[in-house]
Amino acid sequence: MTPAAPFNPPSPNLPGKPFVPEWNPPPVTKQTESFATLKSIDLSLLDSEDPVVVNRLIQQVKIAIRDDGFLFLENYGVSLEQLHRQFALAQYLYNNMSEEDKERLLFDPETGRWSGYKHPYGFKRHRGPPDGIEQFNFYTREWNDPSRIPTCLHPFMDEITAFCNYLTQSVNRRLLTLFSRVLELPDDYLWENVQSHGSPTGEGYFRHALFRPVQKETQEASKGLRMHGHTDFGLTTLLFSVPVSCLQIWGRDEKWYYVPYKPGALVINIGDTLEIVSGGHFKATRHRVYKPPADQLNEERLSLVLFNSSVGELRMQPAYESPLIQREGCIEEQGVYKEFKRLTEAGQLVPSNREWREIQIATATDPTDTDHNRIGVHQLCVISVASSSQYLILIPGHGSRQIMVQSWTQRHAG
Repeated sequence: MTPAAPFNPPSPNLPGKPFVPEWNPPPVTKQTESFATLKSIDLSLLDSEDPVVVNRLIQQVKIAIRDDGFLFLENYGVSLEQLHRQFALAQYLYNNMSEEDKERLLFDPETGRWSGYKHPYGFKRHRGPPDGIEQFNFYTREWNDPSRIPTCLHPFMDEITAFCNYLTQSVNRRLLTLFSRVLELPDDYLWENVQSHGSPTGEGYFRHALFRPVQKETQEASKGLRMHGHTDFGLTTLLFSVPVSCLQIWGRDEKWYYVPYKPGALVINIGDTLEIVSGGHFKATRHRVYKPPADQLNEERLSLVLFNSSVGELRMQPAYESPLIQREGCIEEQGVYKEFKRLTEAGQLVPSNREWREIQIATATDPTDTDHNRIGVHQLCVISVASSSQYLILIPGHGSRQIMVQSWTQRHAG
């Protein structure tokens, strides 16, 4: 395939752009125990003219996404300097966003989107106990309407937009090419048939997040959790590796492990819809955000994440035309695909991708929710549409519970 061009962003020194202080990465923890060992993939090898090199890369990816569901991605086209500029812009946002903009752009998760500004008081629009987490989430409507962007970011939207376009159109597209080849399908199968399009993030979103140190009361109420254990509901998640160790993944030995820091690397996470499309060959791994090691408890954690979404109106099913699935069948050993198969065999309708992501956002719980914390590692796994107005939520190890909600496609069409 044609070699990928490196990221070529707009200049940070154009007239009218305010000075932005550099982002200085905080120190790395000295703790060495309880860290995961993730495989690292060199994306530039996809451009090799040597088929042996490319085939070896595909086999490495196949093992990583089947065993771990998480992997490091390196040499994807963005330099460390360019990446640190994006972190500097996120830092600038949280140092300069006005109180007026915070109120005006306040998120409303009941719409089924994280769109806009999340205050540091939980994951509902009304303020709950402090959780120390601020976010700004860029969806299609933010890209299309400058009035939905914090005023302090207006001079820099050329850089942020170019960055997200590159991540989606180049990095994620090449990543989906690799995944399509693992399934032994045409290179653009996942890109053309599953990935959403139409904005710098498609139907997904880009997030600036800031995790501030929390008070003792919050830490005790949350049992150290910053975000509950979950699998991502989308296609792929591209998270930039940061020095403050908070992200943890759930291991096959049923223990939590921190994801280590790899400067400049992307942490790639498989989402629910991709696990279903792959017939369980790709693993959507449960993960959470937890308090960092003791020597980082007083550090702020700045985070940049791209959540790639599948086409909202699709109802996921395995890509049965995949030679890999035809030859080896589907894998039912864990998680989302296992529940998908059980529910479809019982005649229950699987939600559309849009319904799936919106109901999960609207029913998200706060890390300080002590009732939910008692569930522990057994987190929300999968839902099915039991009727036009009822969803079945399954919690592994705790049976199921039903909640009544009005159909999201009727309430929030468009």
